[in-house]
Amino acid sequence: MKKMTCHELGGACDAEFEGETFEEIAAKSKAHGMEMFKTGDGPHLDAMQKMKDLMQTPNAMENWYAEKKKIFESRPHLD
Repeated sequence: MKKMTCHELGGACDAEFEGETFEEIAAKSKAHGMEMFKTGDGPHLDAMQKMKDLMQTPNAMENWYAEKKKIFESRPHLD
């Protein structure tokens, strides 16, 4: 099990997500983002706009994903 925060994944808060794989953490982060979208949380909406803008640049999302996955892989496993 490893841990990353919303902020580390490009979000706006220190909510923590735990998972065995990066994909599991990414899914939890996405669900958190959807909740924040539903509540109209301003800082998260700003972070989502930055992600949307990033997606407009060719290969930017792939590079972002690879960078975040590399951070995940460098983390020690939690006990």
